[in-house]
Amino acid sequence: MSAEKIHKILTYCISIVWIVNGFFCKVLNLVPRHEQIVARILGNDYSRPLTFLIGLSEIGMAIWILSGIKTRLNTIAQIVIVAVMNTLEFILVPDLLLWGKWNSFFAFLFILAVYYNEFYLNKKLVQKT
Repeated sequence: MSAEKIHKILTYCISIVWIVNGFFCKVLNLVPRHEQIVARILGNDYSRPLTFLIGLSEIGMAIWILSGIKTRLNTIAQIVIVAVMNTLEFILVPDLLLWGKWNSFFAFLFILAVYYNEFYLNKKLVQKT
């Protein structure tokens, strides 16, 4: 399979992760654990509206990914957001995470995929043109 095709598939997969977590888990609240995490970290008073806004932000991230605008900045933003979010959750609410402290491992794999997609595959494609 060509680097271009792998890059395109990986880009879609990464954006799907953001859409699923943002829209289904947070906006539609199909996974209440996400709101519980927000409540535990930021307080109960505004946990639902904050979870909703976080979900909308994640949907925005997916749109940004698919737009192809400023892909390096987007990649750095994704890496920082995922790393910070998972570090906070690892320290503050490991009991609410789907895989407990193993969530950090899966977050790291996601970060590697995002990094590989932009700084290896996309760089390779840009160099070809």
